[in-house]
Amino acid sequence: MNKYISTAIALFASASLAFGQANISPAKPQSQKIVVMGATIHTGDGKVIDNGYLMFDKGKIIGMGDATVVKLALTDAKVITANGKHIYPGFIAPITNLGLAEIESVKATIDDDELGENNAHIRALIAYNTDSKVQATLRSNGVLMAQITPKGGSISGSSSVVQLDAWNWEDAVLKKEDAMHMTWPVTPRGRGGFGGGGRFGGGATTAGVDPNERTNAAIAELNRFFAEAKAYHEATPAVTNTRMAAMKGLFNGAEKLFITANGQKEIVAAVNFAKKFGITPTIVGGDDAYLLTDFLKSNNVAVVVKQPHALPNNADDDVNMPYKNVAKLANAGVTVVISIDGFWQQRNLPFMAGTASTWGMDKEEALKTITINAAKVMGVDKTTGSLAIGKDATFFISAGDALDMRTNKVEEAFIQGRSINLDNLHKQLDKKFSDKYGIK
Repeated sequence: MNKYISTAIALFASASLAFGQANISPAKPQSQKIVVMGATIHTGDGKVIDNGYLMFDKGKIIGMGDATVVKLALTDAKVITANGKHIYPGFIAPITNLGLAEIESVKATIDDDELGENNAHIRALIAYNTDSKVQATLRSNGVLMAQITPKGGSISGSSSVVQLDAWNWEDAVLKKEDAMHMTWPVTPRGRGGFGGGGRFGGGATTAGVDPNERTNAAIAELNRFFAEAKAYHEATPAVTNTRMAAMKGLFNGAEKLFITANGQKEIVAAVNFAKKFGITPTIVGGDDAYLLTDFLKSNNVAVVVKQPHALPNNADDDVNMPYKNVAKLANAGVTVVISIDGFWQQRNLPFMAGTASTWGMDKEEALKTITINAAKVMGVDKTTGSLAIGKDATFFISAGDALDMRTNKVEEAFIQGRSINLDNLHKQLDKKFSDKYGIK
């Protein structure tokens, strides 16, 4: 990423504090054992503990269970009484340019999209801006982690997973280079559907160029590059090729491959392409994935469903299909994750899961799409994504159902045991103008 633009983002964010938001310093490390008592605990992997307790120390969960049958020695612990409230693992926002963009109308604050088609060497993490004002608004809705992802080109580069309360990207990172992202070439469909094509399709085509030939050429180029990258990984090259070297994680299993594909034909082609190189991909978008559940399950392919609040992909689809897609995949045994476009929009992520829960899913299964399932596809499920002894104490306490915007009221949040400041610009503006107009 452009280091000068990254510097501009940081300077702009610092200067913009003068417009109303006080600087919120990251929380200090946990210094005392804490026990939360009496809450309903949603573990994030499908289980619910009524009237439970959660104990954590030094950033890790050290005890959890039914508060009515376990006697605890609490003389050395701080006790938080949460009767009638709910505990959730921190929600994870997949595939977002959070921290890579600040103000959409100010070009100098946008650093998420690179020129060129092959950007395998791009690392979104090093441009991640922890001084952004946006992260604080997400934390207030329970989104405590995110997968920071670049875009642009057929191969966009590597994402990384971060927690959303840090001084810099080095402090924020949970997993470096968790996945390489690419977009499968799409032949323009014409005007028959609601949606447009991908980077290689949709809209007008170049005069005199057969769109099928262009798509086939793009696929051939991907095949060539992956074949050369695999050979590069297996050999001992005398000269370093940064694009080839960046692909190493795909072939040794350290990094996942996320492929954006929506139509049936494209999804099948993308999965078969990855398998040819010994890689099990994750499909992103997956508008037509519900038509391929057997294929996806047999190939152990997870799907990140993007933007559930959208029009259907095809003109003759059920108008509610974007809402139902998640449930159809999950009920068929496919690992499914929910994502939403943009960066500030990530605050609405839990409500996308809430929508899925009203269209054919159990609420705890819907919760998994933004907790443990997301952690699994990003490779961080050993330490986060659900509440279990030994995992990070990254969770929040809500007054009500966190998947419902009417009752999602985050009262306290912890990241790796650290008590997070839940102030943000929205709350400050609300207070400012409530005071001005005497609103209580």
